[in-house]
Amino acid sequence: MGININTRRLLRILEVTPASQNIMLVGKHGIGKSEILTRFYQQKGMKVVVLFLGQMADPGDLIGLPQQADNRTHFVPPFWWPDDNQPIVLFLDELNRARPELLQTVMDLVLNRTLAGRQLPPGSRIIAAVNEGDEYQLTHLDPALVSRFNVYNFCPTVQEWLQWAEEEKLDPRVVRFISLEGHWLDGMEGQAGIDTGFDKTPDRRAWKRVSDAILPYPDLAEEDIDLLAGMVGPQAASRFMGSLTGHAILTGAEVLQHFEQHEATLRKYLLHQLAMVNESVFRHLEVAASDAPAEYALNLNLYLDLLVDMQSKEAIAHLANLFESGSYPKAVLFISEKAPQVAQKLMTFIAEL
Repeated sequence: MGININTRRLLRILEVTPASQNIMLVGKHGIGKSEILTRFYQQKGMKVVVLFLGQMADPGDLIGLPQQADNRTHFVPPFWWPDDNQPIVLFLDELNRARPELLQTVMDLVLNRTLAGRQLPPGSRIIAAVNEGDEYQLTHLDPALVSRFNVYNFCPTVQEWLQWAEEEKLDPRVVRFISLEGHWLDGMEGQAGIDTGFDKTPDRRAWKRVSDAILPYPDLAEEDIDLLAGMVGPQAASRFMGSLTGHAILTGAEVLQHFEQHEATLRKYLLHQLAMVNESVFRHLEVAASDAPAEYALNLNLYLDLLVDMQSKEAIAHLANLFESGSYPKAVLFISEKAPQVAQKLMTFIAEL
């Protein structure tokens, strides 16, 4: 169903799709659909109304309650209905978990932009999200309803989540772990155990809860694994706790802020570890470039010189690829303006390949 898109491509689709066309996003729970949509449209000054259709008992929850006036039955507008005639974004979450009688009401809404005889304000948008997978109790969607939507499989990348985590200042231990073992971000295939319906598996919302819980505590006790297991499941919690006992990979912030302090450690790194540092450097610059201190440019140049001194051409090539990939425009702008010597070295390296 649909084509696969990441967050960057989703934002482009939201930008260019006419308001008259409906969008359906297919994906797992907890991958940030509602948060991304809400942030995008709120930045444009539009109100976003999120309706969880899977939690609604009957059409009255959607269209409002009936009342009699002038010997006729009218429906009182629901709480979310715009009374200022300003366009809204109506996000129909859990569409394929809605009761069949609710879906009939949705059909009129997506087809005619009307609800119980009331017309949505001009320019309003309708976006739906559906869950996909055997782990969900789902309602079959009528093909006629699906045909009213442009359908996309939403598959945000691990890298996009890591960038978001940097922006939101999640606990560095969580960011390090996911950057090293990204397969734990959205769970793992073939997890062992009997499905009781209450088994916890990792998802993006859960890792945010882990970060919120441990951020005030620089040191975790062994028994804290129980706390984390309730958020991401026992396997992921065990793996995460195990990662804290080893030597954590330096973050980009640490390298850019205190390069000399960490130079000896960096010299011991293997290629895959240097690649992790490279990614973290660009992620951090993408977030902090606008108010980065002067030593960032100096330390970035020293870091690149270190890679040259280590004769790690593969690590330099990886750094150069990040520079020209287009994934980190703010970081590239910072390097071009504040660290032109680094930009020149990288461009020279690329030209000589």
